[in-house]
Amino acid sequence: MPLSEETLRGELGGTGALPWAACRLLQAHRSRMATSHMRDLFAADPARAERFSLQVGDVLLDYSKNRVTDETMALLVRLAEEADVAGWRERMFGGEAINNTEGRAVLHVALRNRGNRPVMVDGEDVMPKVNAVIGKMAAFAEQVRSGARRGYSGERITDVVNIGIGGSDLGPQMAVQALAPYRHPQLKVHFISNIDGAHVKEALESLNPATTLFIVASKTFTTQETMTNAHHARSWFLAQAQDDRHIAGHFVAVSTNREAVTAFGIDPANMFEFWDWVGGRYSLWSAIGLSIMLAVGAERFDDLLDGAHAMDAHFRDAPLDRNMPVILALLGVWYNNFFDAESQAILPYDHALRSLPAYLQQADMESNGKSVARDGRAVDYATGPIVWGATGINGQHAFFQLLHQGTRLIPADFIVSVEPHDDLQDHHDLLLANFLAQTEALMRGRTREETQSQTSQFVQHKVFDGNRPSNAILLQKLTPHALGMLIALYEHKIFVQGVIWKLNSYDQWGVELGKQLARRILPELHADAPVDGHDASTNALINRCRHMSRRTAGK
Repeated sequence: MPLSEETLRGELGGTGALPWAACRLLQAHRSRMATSHMRDLFAADPARAERFSLQVGDVLLDYSKNRVTDETMALLVRLAEEADVAGWRERMFGGEAINNTEGRAVLHVALRNRGNRPVMVDGEDVMPKVNAVIGKMAAFAEQVRSGARRGYSGERITDVVNIGIGGSDLGPQMAVQALAPYRHPQLKVHFISNIDGAHVKEALESLNPATTLFIVASKTFTTQETMTNAHHARSWFLAQAQDDRHIAGHFVAVSTNREAVTAFGIDPANMFEFWDWVGGRYSLWSAIGLSIMLAVGAERFDDLLDGAHAMDAHFRDAPLDRNMPVILALLGVWYNNFFDAESQAILPYDHALRSLPAYLQQADMESNGKSVARDGRAVDYATGPIVWGATGINGQHAFFQLLHQGTRLIPADFIVSVEPHDDLQDHHDLLLANFLAQTEALMRGRTREETQSQTSQFVQHKVFDGNRPSNAILLQKLTPHALGMLIALYEHKIFVQGVIWKLNSYDQWGVELGKQLARRILPELHADAPVDGHDASTNALINRCRHMSRRTAGK
């Protein structure tokens, strides 16, 4: 059913319609599509799968299992044109400060600008600095990987620990997992992010300080969670190393705060820089990706950048109606704003991509999870969806029941590699069969008549309506190049949706208040007098935590 007027208004007031003329046409088209079923669309159009699919390099997108027709796609492209997606795209690639609330350019694309064309920010070409940092990373990674750089005891470095949080953790961790077949056989990479002390203790308990290298990833070198973990790691290291001078050989920094890095004991020569036009959730291509380069080497890291650059070139040059990120974005808007879909499932049928849903949660929800437009006005329409998911095979035995027969419409992206890295072909054939079967089942469903032909009991319980939308994304093989393309595909999808929703996708002010309050509450946990400066609930919880902590300490 079309969204009710009451639902469209929402809590913020207003009409609830996107501010583009094409939306009135799309709403009318949505009403006409209300009774259309995808199995009928396929029956009426034998060439549908071919027409609604697109290949870019080793990435194939089949979007034919969506509730769309040629008219739908034409109207959605018209929406993108009215929102000036092409113009905003050029502003981004051109280095304009499209992050208007922070006055910053948005240039993660410059980090993988393999053609090395000039990219100007405030009249300066940033590419020489970008290339210099990548070169510095490559030289350092080669020293560690070759064994030329050793620990204070003379032993080879065997473990790398990345200490970061948010974009300084999720992206590198996802990429290192995804590229497991390419990792150095004698170098293990670990990630510490959670401020829960159990995480840092668990990560360090099996490591040898003499053979461990730490990367402290914090632009300001003041991020509370990261620096708390970094100082614990420093103390853990010195408990064995015994000499502060050894810090310089076992700790490096990804930061811009030279003074704080030096005070920590890190050699400034081992500080890897990035810039304020690199957002944290778009930073794995920068020095934040040092852990990736240490894991897979400079050549494979270059392949990752090459893949992202290939998708960048496609996104910048392809017409909107044959543009893979634009198509993904428009389909998301179609369901989000015209079908009242509140979430988007990411379902990789690849164990190596098990962290991709969590990575895309941050990339999407921190970018477009906003209720204020670029101009500061409250929006009265739905913006970013809830992004969630898991590996597809595990998901089938956990939450697919809701996808198939639940009351909510949940669009899903299915991702798979056709060619596996291992030689367990029977396993991979079963994986592919399930990948293909689930997209077909979501689309086709099963009618009452089809069900009755198989069983006579509980028929209605076994009927599937189908008509549930999904995209199928096929990679030839999960290589560094393909991974780069896949990540960039989603980055640009998020950008396009932000443009259509009139959002600044590159700030995250909603994150700040909680951080500020946490800094205020921290000393109150150990105050002598009862706390009364918050609301009644928070006061009571702080005081209860203080009481329970003292009781535990007294035992």
